[in-house]
Amino acid sequence: MATTPNIDNKRYQGLIISIALFLSLIGALLAFTFYTSSLLERNTALIDQTNKVANNAQAVIKDLFDLDASYGEDTNSPHIQRVLNRLEQNTASITSSIAAIEQGGTITDTEGRSYTLPKIDSDAQANITAANEQWKALEPKIQAYLENADNVMVPSADDLTQAVEQAKTSSLLMNDSLDSLTNEVFNSAESEASTIRLIQAIGVFAIFAYFLIFVFFFVRRLRETDAEALAARRETQEIMETVNTGLFLLDKDLRIGQQHSRALNDIIGADRLAGENFTNVLRGRISDKDLKTTQQFIEQLYNPRVKEKLVDSLNPLHKVMLHNTSGNKGLNDRFLDFKFSRVYDDKNIARILVNVNDVSDAVYLEQRLEKERTENDMQIEMLTTILNVNPKIINEFIANTQTHIEKMNNILKNPGSSQYELEGKLKAIYREMHSLKGEASALKLHSFTKIASDAEDKLHALQNQGQLSGNDFLPLAVHLDDLLSLSNTIATLGERINRSAPPSAKPATARASAPVGDSFAKTNITESHTSNHTINNINADHGQSIDLDNDADDQLSFYKEFAKDIAARQGKQVQLKSDTLTQADIPDHLVKPIKEISIQLLRNAVVHGIEAPSVRHSTGKDAVGTIDVEVKDSGSDVLLMVQDDGQGIDYDGIRTKLSKEGRFSTEEANQLSQNDLLKQLFSSGFSTKEHADEDGGRGVGLDIIKAKVKEYNGKLNVNSELGQMTRFVITLPKA
Repeated sequence: MATTPNIDNKRYQGLIISIALFLSLIGALLAFTFYTSSLLERNTALIDQTNKVANNAQAVIKDLFDLDASYGEDTNSPHIQRVLNRLEQNTASITSSIAAIEQGGTITDTEGRSYTLPKIDSDAQANITAANEQWKALEPKIQAYLENADNVMVPSADDLTQAVEQAKTSSLLMNDSLDSLTNEVFNSAESEASTIRLIQAIGVFAIFAYFLIFVFFFVRRLRETDAEALAARRETQEIMETVNTGLFLLDKDLRIGQQHSRALNDIIGADRLAGENFTNVLRGRISDKDLKTTQQFIEQLYNPRVKEKLVDSLNPLHKVMLHNTSGNKGLNDRFLDFKFSRVYDDKNIARILVNVNDVSDAVYLEQRLEKERTENDMQIEMLTTILNVNPKIINEFIANTQTHIEKMNNILKNPGSSQYELEGKLKAIYREMHSLKGEASALKLHSFTKIASDAEDKLHALQNQGQLSGNDFLPLAVHLDDLLSLSNTIATLGERINRSAPPSAKPATARASAPVGDSFAKTNITESHTSNHTINNINADHGQSIDLDNDADDQLSFYKEFAKDIAARQGKQVQLKSDTLTQADIPDHLVKPIKEISIQLLRNAVVHGIEAPSVRHSTGKDAVGTIDVEVKDSGSDVLLMVQDDGQGIDYDGIRTKLSKEGRFSTEEANQLSQNDLLKQLFSSGFSTKEHADEDGGRGVGLDIIKAKVKEYNGKLNVNSELGQMTRFVITLPKA
């Protein structure tokens, strides 16, 4: 088996040091080679430069003799001009080259590459100094001649003669000095090259020798590792033959080892497992996503840089369901728990040890306990609501819930197959579900709210999918069934606790009927009357059931608590005022619609009207927004007025949202009147809120108000001042 950690650490430490030293030797040799290559290039450039000076000096002397022999020839002739130009260029080149050689300066070759010449030794320095002295005696005379050489008006014979005479004297000395310089530089470069070759040969030999030693050391370590691995395999085989749980080994290729526990075949449900690929054994029995995650998980287990405890928390096969695909009727789907552990061999991860247990009984027990816990939490939530809310409000909520469910169920069962009829049914169901969700949310019945929200998600998806069919509505029956079940539960709890207050509705016993095919009917709604006034962000959401009967104080308190809860979720502050809410005499048949409309408008005012405290402060308003709710009896009608001191209507913002959603082009949206924009606000599915939440953003709240006003043949009047207020006035006839 594996050696002790200290021995493993020392072995790895020695191996790492050996590799690092080997790489260091190679790096040092490469660095030295790069350096010597640069040095040889510089020496070559120096030799070339000394040869260039010598050649240019010979050319200068030759050109002086040529000019002296050709004196009297036209200075503008091609021959004279060519010689003069060459003389001038060579003179300048000799001057710069001698300076570069003396000082180790930078020169540029004919291909444009620059070289920094190396410093020359003392002997070479003496030669270049001697050559430079002769050149300093000759160069001024050449410059004096070149100054007027091509000017026929100025005689230059004397200057030429002096330059020629000096050239005769200096040429021999310069040639001797430059020849000696070239020899010195060449010899020096040759000596350096020999030294470099010797060092490189020694370095290559040292690296090769070290490599042989390293290979020998590594092979010896491999032999030791093989021996240890063999011993580990023998011990593992003995364990596998005696253990009763599902144990097996996985290699890096995810292949199951030849030895595994006897119980593994029964647990996995396969006859042959040894040598099989683990992913092939699991394929079809778990999801493709879990299978891919398992492969990645095991790859990470083989990564020594990953902590085993850390990656264990990502185990995708922890209590996973393994489906029966063998066709064996006696073998059911089971929950198996796989645990993965690393098997080390001298600190190396040699295998992955997998321990699998059948935990089906434990999982089923956990599921039952979780279901019971959820039901208990739901009942506690309902009990809390029942104990803290007026019994009349609870009973009214139960009755309203069953009414909403019954309406939705009837809508689903009504025939209808055209797109117009199906869209009408979708909007009607959406309104009922939204009202139910709002009432549940206001009572803090999160179980109702969750089911209704899930149903709204499906309705919203249907609203956006375009083409509808009757089968699209089938999944809604499940949600209605769940809502009925919860309604029965809260009704039963309410009867047990408040037997003195007779419930307004008995527990429902009917189950929600699912629609069949495309059998849906058209919904007929009377048109409402909307005044030509302004409105802002009136996409009120979620209905709320509130007792508007004789318990006036309790009713107003409930309204205030309702507004406070919404404001808290929206990060706002509001105060609700009303002088007539508890005084109006409302006919029985108008109590429910006025409650629903009131709550929708109140929610709309908090969500869309009242600004955040920081925004209100920046505009000079109090941080706390004010909402006025008034109900008046005008004789033949009942008037409901809800007004807030919020931001009013931003018609440009509405136009932008309409064009952004693709309902209108930008040009069409800009041409819409205020009345047209109001109609869009009251249309189903349109909201000025960017993101939907529990309180708004679905685009159903104002649609509910419009539907109620139509149903009771009422009137809707909207008035708004941008940045100041929004007021809704609903008029419902008593008759």
